[in-house]
Amino acid sequence: MATNLNIDEYLLEEAVRLSGKRTKRECVNEALSEYIQRRKQKEILKIFGTIDFDSDYDHKSMRRRGANNS
Repeated sequence: MATNLNIDEYLLEEAVRLSGKRTKRECVNEALSEYIQRRKQKEILKIFGTIDFDSDYDHKSMRRRGANNS
């Protein structure tokens, strides 16, 4: 999709230089992907500490039990 954007040229050139990408397009696409990933991580951090942790849970024994039932 073709899109015209008025982007700060200094920021874009610096981003291209730091990213090591060959084109501005590659750099912008990578930047957008990283932005989305960070925003999703922030959402995950909101629930950090709200999930109960069972220190007695043994995932290895559960895995063995599941393998024996097959």
